[in-house]
Parts: sequence; C-alpha cells; structure tokens
Amino acid sequence: MKKENNSNNQPSQAPRPMKPRGGGGRGHGPMAMMPGEKAKDFKNSMKKLIAYLSVYKIQIITVMLFAMLSAVFTIVGPKVLAQATNELFSGMMNIVSGGTQGINFTRIAQILMLLLGLYLVSTLFMYLQGFIMTDVSAKVSYDLRNAIAAKINKLPLKYFDTTTHGEVLSRVTNDVDMLNQTLNQSITEIISSITTMIGVLIMMLSISWSMTLIALGILPLSFILVTFTVKKSQKYFRAQQEYLGHLNGHVEEMYGGHIVIKAFNREQQSIEKFEEYNNELFRSGWKSQFISGLMMPMMHFVTNVGYVLICVLGAYLTTRGALTVGGIQAFIQYLRSFTQPVTQIANITNVLQQTAAASERIFEFLDEQEEEPDHPRVSVCWNGKPQEGQLQIEGNVEFSHVRFGYDPNKMIINDFSAVIHKGQKVALVGPTGAGKTTIVKLLMRFYELNDGCILIEGHDIREFARDDLRSLFGMVLQDTWLYNNTIMENIRYGKLDATDEEVIAAARAAQADHFIRTLPDSYQMILNEEATNVSQGQKQLLTIARAILSDPKILILDEATSSVDTRTEILIQKAMDHLMEGRTSFVIAHRLSTIKNADLILCLDQGDIVEQGTHEELLKKGGFYANLYNSQFEKIAI
Repeated sequence: MKKENNSNNQPSQAPRPMKPRGGGGRGHGPMAMMPGEKAKDFKNSMKKLIAYLSVYKIQIITVMLFAMLSAVFTIVGPKVLAQATNELFSGMMNIVSGGTQGINFTRIAQILMLLLGLYLVSTLFMYLQGFIMTDVSAKVSYDLRNAIAAKINKLPLKYFDTTTHGEVLSRVTNDVDMLNQTLNQSITEIISSITTMIGVLIMMLSISWSMTLIALGILPLSFILVTFTVKKSQKYFRAQQEYLGHLNGHVEEMYGGHIVIKAFNREQQSIEKFEEYNNELFRSGWKSQFISGLMMPMMHFVTNVGYVLICVLGAYLTTRGALTVGGIQAFIQYLRSFTQPVTQIANITNVLQQTAAASERIFEFLDEQEEEPDHPRVSVCWNGKPQEGQLQIEGNVEFSHVRFGYDPNKMIINDFSAVIHKGQKVALVGPTGAGKTTIVKLLMRFYELNDGCILIEGHDIREFARDDLRSLFGMVLQDTWLYNNTIMENIRYGKLDATDEEVIAAARAAQADHFIRTLPDSYQMILNEEATNVSQGQKQLLTIARAILSDPKILILDEATSSVDTRTEILIQKAMDHLMEGRTSFVIAHRLSTIKNADLILCLDQGDIVEQGTHEELLKKGGFYANLYNSQFEKIAI
C-alpha cells in the first residue's frame, strides 16, 4: 500500500489477524428465558442462516440424530425404573402378608444396572452432540468474522459516513457472539424438546390415558403463563438492549476523547450522562429480569397442582387394581419431563428470535452495497518500458465538469474543471468547506462522481482497477495514522517489501532519522496503540517518511506540515520539494506562504474554481486569492 490512510478507517486497515473465538451455551432457568431483540423479518433471516449453515449440514444432521437418541434413552428410563419399584413393592407386600418370598434384590439390581446403562448411553449421545455443535457454532462465528472483516474493506466510504464505528464493531463482536451462543443452544434443545414431548406423551398414554388427559390439561395454562410473561417482559428487554448500546457508545466516545473532556472540564457532564444511561439500563434490566423470573415459580405452581390431581387419580386407580405403584411413580416422572419441554420450547422460541435478530444484523451488513465492481481496461506500467497494452503513468491529470455531493440532493462540487500537466505542483486553497479534500478523495476514487469525469493520462479513472489507481498516489494527511508496531514497520507500511536501508533512507529524507535515533530502541521502538509515546509532530514526520518510501507517481499533501515547528517545516519543505521533482503534486494548504512556488493555484469557493494561476498572477489580480492571502496578516479587531 502506498498511501496514508484516513484515520476514520483504522479498524479496517490495521494489519492484525482476526482470531477465532469460541462460545458456549446458556443454561436453563429464568435467565435462560430472557427475551432479546426481535428480528424485523424472522422468516427471511432464518432462511439466510439455514443457507449459510448448509456447509455444515452433515454435522448438524448428526447432532439432531444424537439429540433424538439421547432424549429417547432418557425417556425409557422411568418405565424401566417402574419395574424396579414394582419388584420392591411386591416383595414388601409378600413380607407383610407372611408369604415365603421376599424382595428380589437380584432382579432389582439387574433393572438398576440396565437403567444405569441407559442413562450412560444417553449422556454419551448428549456429550457428542454438544461437542459437535460447539465446533460448528465456533466455526460459523470464525467464518462470519472473517466475512465481516473482508466486507469492511469492500464497502464504499459513504457507508461509514452514515454508520458509527460502534455499530460496525457491534456486528463483529456482540452479534456474532450472540449467534454463536444461541445457535449452540437452539438446535439441540428444539430437537430434544420435541422428541421428549412426543416420547413422554406416548409413555404416559401407555400407563394411563385418564391421567394423561389431566397432564394435557396443564399445557394450555402453562402456555398462557409463558406467553403472558414473555409479552410483558419483551418491551423491557428491548429497552435494556437499547440503553446498553447507548451506554457502550457513550463510554467509547468519552474514552476516545478523554483529553478534550479534561481540557474543557466536562468530566461532570460526562458522568451525569453515563448515570442517566446507566439508571435507565438498571430500571429496564431489573424489570425485565424480575418479570421473566416470575415464569418459573408460576410454572412450578401449575405443575404442583397437576401432581396433586394425578396423585389423587393414581391412588384411586391403584385401589381399583387398574394401575401399579411403579406406574404412578413412572407417570409422575414423565409428568415432570413433560412440563419441562414446555418451558424449553418457550425459551427456544425466544432464543430463535435472538438468533434471527443477530443473523439479520450480520447478513444485513454482509448484504450492504459494495463499491462498484472494477472493470479495468487499462493496465499500468510500473517500471521500465511499457509492454503492449500497458499505460505509462507520467502524471497528467484532468478534471472535466466534475459534480459531486455526499448527499445526491446537495452538491458540494458543482462544476470543477482543471488540467494538470505532469510534474506540476498544484495547490488547492479556499475557505473551510470549499471542497479541497473532497477533490482529492474523488481523484483516488474513494467516492463515485455524480457527473463528469476525472482523467489520468487521458483515461477515465473508472477504467483503472482501484488497487492500481490508488497505488499511483502517495498521501499524507493532517490526521496521522500509525499502528501498534515498531517505527521501522510503520514506515515500511508504505512499501511492504522495502529493506531496512530503504526505510532509513526515507526517514532521513523526511528529517525523521535524527529524532528516531534519540528514542529508546531507535527504529525498533514499539508505538503504543494510539501512538501517544511520540509527539504529534514526530508522528507527522513518520507518515511523511512512509509516503517518501512508497515512491509514488502522484503526491497528495493535505496540510502535511501543519503539526511541526517552523524549523522542521522548512527542512521538510526542502525534502518535499526534492520529492516532488518530476512528480505531479496536489497540495492542500491553509497557510498560503507554503505554496508560493506552486506551478498552479486553484482557488475554490463553494465547490467551484473562482480563480487559478500562479502566486504572483493571482496577487496582481487583487481578487479572491489576494484577499485570502492578505487576511493572514490582518489583525482581528476585538
């Protein structure tokens, strides 16, 4: 890469590898049933997720099979245990009635061993399905993070103009983690719950159809209670998620600007804003968790009422000889197993909503419109004599009736036309908001034009591949961008295959070598995450060295010397003059004294060129440029 990147793009440009993050499932109980954000389009979101998961269909089918087998072996358990209960009861009755036969402990031991085997097999299947599903969900999270990271670099800059950094980062962290956890939980639970409900219902019918009717009578009441609780708590969970986002955004914003906050003594206002969000988060969180916490006590109450009714009916049937004691014991166990899936299904419904909401946000991001695809018709010659079909870049640039606005309904550049010949030093001057920086962003095709065209060597920039086009430029911005690595590697970012000697030579040309050698570890000193262990002026020197190392065809300097002292500015200006020899250069300047030697000065005002010429020519006109230049020396009346 051969250009200095805008600091707004730091998350997507820092050369740090993405690491996979595993996830885990959530347990059962009231906290497991907390509703989350609902998807706007549940059906389509789940369709996209299922399509994405099709790569792992064999593993998922295996998980479903193991979940069903685990549930089946668990379901058979109470029926087998009932045999042991009947053996024990019949033995006790023989002893009480004075019979010769007592309790058959051998038979009971055999039954219990069989029961132990069933539960061990069930546990094995449960472990296997959990292991496979955890692996699948971790890989899905890994793939999605990679897809999001790749997508970030394909999105046009206008997307980031309308989307906060926190929102983009939330897709990579919160949404992917949510999908990981809910995916791991929902698939296995929904299969085991449905299997358990069907299997338990069959077992209960095989024991007693009349008691089964009572058990089924509990279901509608249970569903009503669950639905009521979920609906009541839903709005509070939405508010909780909303204020959690506000709180995270506020903390990120305040942390990023903590120096400014301290400088203006705004700590108290920041704390008050934090407390406002935190209090709302506390209130909504407390209400949501309290209401959802009522679900389990209500479910237990309904279940216990069912137990009482079934015990009464079971005792009556036993006295009539229609049911054994082991049958009652097995039925009560099945009843407990029958009501649990009701709660689980209610939980799964919510979990699926969370899964859909997270996947919707992720796929919504992945489906964002990317930069217009390249249709390169021009091949660039980098060194030596151009081959057939290759274009030799000399630095001729033409703007032809360029119109552009970040908002299509509000033009910033109205009708910009200019011809720049190779080797010319072109200065763009004008008041703030005149469109100077926008012009160079359009030149590098960070944004697409609304109308007109920009030509390099007579070819529309849309005929170049973006990588080829941007590699022609060396760019130094007023806002520096350095990353957590050595000074040597930060300079080498301009030319990744540069030798150490080439890096040092670039630093010397940028007047940075002297101060670098005075630092601890010299070129091997590691800059911290925000590069605050060097001064602002030193950071600017490093970015200039990076641009020099890239040896670009066209230079763009946006107030490149604004952060250095006057003496260093003179030295850098000499180095820049040497660097700009034979190269086309665009210089954005507010201090007009730095561009006196420009070959062409373009004066912009409200998106139009109002004057153009050399420094002397424009001063003689006594117009816009002259007023702008002389205003530097005027005293402001107070």
